[in-house]
Amino acid sequence: MSELYGGVETGGTWCVCAVGRGPGEMHARDQFRTAEPHETIERIAAFFAGAPDVAAIGIGSFGPVDLVPDSPTWGHVTTTPKPGWQHVGIGPALRERLGVPVAFDLDVTAAAVGEHRWGAGQGAGSLCYLTVGTGIGAGLLIDGVPRHGLVHPEVGHMRVDRDRERDPFDGCCPVHGDCWEGLANGPAIAARWDRDPEDLPDDHPAWALEADYLAAGILNIVLVFSPERVIVGGGVLEHPPMLGLVRHRVVELLGGYLDTPFLHDEEIDSYLVAPALGDDAGVLGAIALAERTLIEGRTGRA
Repeated sequence: MSELYGGVETGGTWCVCAVGRGPGEMHARDQFRTAEPHETIERIAAFFAGAPDVAAIGIGSFGPVDLVPDSPTWGHVTTTPKPGWQHVGIGPALRERLGVPVAFDLDVTAAAVGEHRWGAGQGAGSLCYLTVGTGIGAGLLIDGVPRHGLVHPEVGHMRVDRDRERDPFDGCCPVHGDCWEGLANGPAIAARWDRDPEDLPDDHPAWALEADYLAAGILNIVLVFSPERVIVGGGVLEHPPMLGLVRHRVVELLGGYLDTPFLHDEEIDSYLVAPALGDDAGVLGAIALAERTLIEGRTGRA
């Protein structure tokens, strides 16, 4: 019988744990609210103690995080604004508690890996998975492998063009104010209009403004990283008109500059796409990361 792998997605609000090999092969799954660190880590450990044995575990965590393998703080959440979670070593804690190899990356990168392996990113040589919800984040892959540099990508803190006469809102990022995340995440919509985004009708001006901001940021990613496919998810994109509005604005902003059919009206629907794995993208990607880590450890590949 093939080995089983564990996956953990520690989001800012929810934590998901699973044991399996992929979609349709989940042997155990649990979901619970992300509480303070000790309680959350204990509940994750308890889940795996009561589940089938796993050969390795992958973790996709909210960030920022330390991903440098030989760093003394590898596997730590670092400068997050989430209260109580600054400098928490979730990777080392679970590796010690469970006694198996542990892969560690951002939650959005894990989701990118899951979608590339089993979902809407299949076949893409280079892929961007973008999520827009409480924050804005992106996982970038080449040939299914996460790409990091000095640190991991932090696209939510890019600067995007804005018209202060149209939108005088100062932004809600606690560090940068009106960065992309501070202007276009879910809390920014709620603060700007003093209403929950779910309560805004389809014809409310909030959505056209949001589409402009999201398209501007996506355009930056396309021009810098040049992914073969962009997957866009998260709570804000679940509003039915949003994806169509964003596609239209991306094409308008490009102005025909890039000579590829995928960035014109004819093919944009197959280039800028919705996720296929739903709420399980992150935990499935964590399972895929665990499998890769185990294989690389056995073959001696880094």
